[in-house]
Amino acid sequence: MKFTRSVVEKRQDNSEPSGFVISALRGGSGKTLISIGIVAAWSKSGKKIAPFKKGPDYIDAGWLSLAAGGPCYNLDTFLINQPTISQSFNHHTLNTDFAVIEGNRGLYDGIDSTGSTSTAELAKLLGLPVILCIDCTKSTRTMGAVVLGCICFDPDVKIQGVILNRVAGSRHEQILRKTIEQYCDVPVVGALPKLSVNIFPERHMGLVPTPEHLWAAKSLDKAAEIAETYIDFNALAEIAGKAASPVKLEEMISTSPLGIFPSEAGKGNKDEAEAKPLIGICKDSAFQFYYPENLDALKIAGAEIIFISPLEDSIIPDLDALYIGGGFPETHAEKLAANRGFLNALKNLAMAGLPIYAECGGLMFLGEKMVIDGASYKMSSILPLSFSLSQKPQGHGYTKILVEKENPFFKVGTTLRGHEFHYSKVLTWDDGAGAELVFSMERGTGLINKKDGISMKNVFATYSHIHALGTPDWAKAVVRNANCYKKGRADN
Repeated sequence: MKFTRSVVEKRQDNSEPSGFVISALRGGSGKTLISIGIVAAWSKSGKKIAPFKKGPDYIDAGWLSLAAGGPCYNLDTFLINQPTISQSFNHHTLNTDFAVIEGNRGLYDGIDSTGSTSTAELAKLLGLPVILCIDCTKSTRTMGAVVLGCICFDPDVKIQGVILNRVAGSRHEQILRKTIEQYCDVPVVGALPKLSVNIFPERHMGLVPTPEHLWAAKSLDKAAEIAETYIDFNALAEIAGKAASPVKLEEMISTSPLGIFPSEAGKGNKDEAEAKPLIGICKDSAFQFYYPENLDALKIAGAEIIFISPLEDSIIPDLDALYIGGGFPETHAEKLAANRGFLNALKNLAMAGLPIYAECGGLMFLGEKMVIDGASYKMSSILPLSFSLSQKPQGHGYTKILVEKENPFFKVGTTLRGHEFHYSKVLTWDDGAGAELVFSMERGTGLINKKDGISMKNVFATYSHIHALGTPDWAKAVVRNANCYKKGRADN
C-alpha cells in the first residue's frame, strides 16, 4: 500500500486528530469486517491506529483491539456525556496516525426520533468525516438515491466516502460507482465482492469473542488482505485528513475530574504503591467483557489489578476485591462447574466479606446453578439464584436504573445508565437467603419484575453493564470497599 505522506505524519499533542467514522444503513451491512480489515491492514503497514467502538459492544471492540495491537475504547453517547467523550477521544488519539471509529446500527439510528445517541451525532461531536458502507445486494442505481438521502438528511454530517459491499461483479460495481459519484458527488473508495466464506464466526447477534477463536490471527490476516485488495487506502488517508475536531486540545485538563486517563495511574511514592489494594479481574474465554476504561479507572482510583481465571485457576490469590465481568459462561459451564477448588474458595471468600462486583455472566457464575438443555451445572452458590438459557434475548438494550436501597457500591437515589444483553433468565429464587434487589429499572428488563442489582454482604451482581466514564463513582466505590476489607484483615 502507498500512503500520502502529508496525512500520515504521526499526530503531535497540539494537532488535530486524523480519522473517520465507519457507518452503514443498518446493522449487518458489513461495517465490522470493513473496520477490522482497515485497522488490521494499516497496523500491519506500521501505522499507529487508535480504534474506537460506538455503541455498548465488547466483541467488535475486542476484534478491533486485536487488529490494532492496543485497546479499543468506547464512545457511547448514551452511557457517557459529550464532554467526556470528546476528552477521551482526544486523549486516546494523541501520537497516533489515524483514528478509526466503528459505528453501530444505521448512521442516523438512536434511541429516539431525534437520533440523539446516533453515530451521526457522534461524528458531528468529534468533527469527523463519515465513510458509509452500503450492502448492494440486488440493487444498483437505487443505492445512489439512498446515499444522496443520507447526505441531505443532515448536511452537518460530512459523508466523505462510500464503500460498496457484496458487489456481484464488475458490471454491478461500475453502475453503482458511476451513479453514486455522479449524483452524490462522493467518491467510492472501495468495493467488496460477496464473500463465499464468513471469516469471522458468529454467535447470537454478533461475532464470537476473540479469546474463543483459535484462528483469530488468520481471520485478521484475511480481513487485512480483503481490505488491501478492494479498498483505496490513499483515498482513506485523504478522508482521514479532513477531520476537524471542534474541541480545542489546549483546553484539555491534565487531570480529569472524573479520573479517566491511564497516565494518572501509578503516581505517588513507593510506600503508597505498596499500600494499594489488590483487585482480581476474572478474565478468560468465559469472562471477557470489560471496557478498558473500567480497568483503567480502578487503577486510577488507587488499585493494583491482577487477572485470574475461573476456568484454569484452582487457587484464588490473596485479594482485596474481585470484579467478574460478562461473557459466555454458558458455553464453558461444564468446565466452570468442574473447577470446584475455585468455586469453593470463592464462596468462602464471599462469606468472609470479600467485596465482589459482578455483571451479567458474572452474576450467573455467582448463582446456584445454570440449567442448559436439560443439564444442570453447579456454580459458586453464593447468591440464591439459578439460571436457565433461552433461545431469544431476555434483555437487550440500554438501561436506566434508580438505586433504591442501600448497597456497598452505589448511593441511594442515584440514577445509573448501562446496557444489558442476555439470553439467560432466573429459573429459581430462594427468598430466604438474605439477598435484596436494590435497582429499579426505569428502562430495561433487569433481573426479575423490573428489578435488578442483587446485594448480599459485600457481594453485588447485576445484569446491567456500566461504563466507568459514565459512572465515575463506581471505581472509587470498588476501591473504597477493597481498602476497607484490606484494613479489616490487617486489624485482625
